[in-house]
Amino acid sequence: MLPESLPLATLLPPALLSLVATLALVISDFRDVRAGRYLFKPLAAITFIWLALSLDATDTRYGQWLLAALALCLVGDVCLMWDDERSFLAGLAAFLCGHLLFAVAFFQLPASLPGLAISALPVLVLLGSVSRWLLPHVNREMKMPVLLYILVISAMLLCAGMTAGQPAAALIIAGAWGFACSDLAVARRQFILPASRLNGVWGTPLYFLSQMVLAGSLALI
Repeated sequence: MLPESLPLATLLPPALLSLVATLALVISDFRDVRAGRYLFKPLAAITFIWLALSLDATDTRYGQWLLAALALCLVGDVCLMWDDERSFLAGLAAFLCGHLLFAVAFFQLPASLPGLAISALPVLVLLGSVSRWLLPHVNREMKMPVLLYILVISAMLLCAGMTAGQPAAALIIAGAWGFACSDLAVARRQFILPASRLNGVWGTPLYFLSQMVLAGSLALI
């Protein structure tokens, strides 16, 4: 439940704009309308920054680190609007740093060792299965950056699991796992099936929903 002092009017505007912008982005990408991508992708990304600021992100250390992570994700979104390799590498770097800052944000909350232990097995399964699925399709020059990215995601998920027992833990864990799973759509598009438009049909909504959920966790801090 949200705190009674938090008005619904604080949450609805960014949530509704996120929904509209994300839907418009999915349609634009599916129909390969570049102008729609350039308009709606930054707009959808701005909404999770808006939500975080509306929830007073700058008032706590958790919020400050979370806001910095969200800002890096916005940078990554802008970089990935273009399809060339340099833009992809810039986006990869921005998201890698974003995952790291999310982990730092989660670490600002009291740590739960049982939560870490429970998270370890699913994170190891994800690490092993994604590496086995993805790395054979990655060229030699990109293998190390991609492997590093997978390891950083795994660390973020472990840190999310360590928040177990906190009021915001359910949102943090769900948002972190959703974010990690949405990365699979990006990887599939970049390395395995670049021509498939189905990557964005599920990956894009999952990504923006996850970012909104992580931003929304500030309501319970």
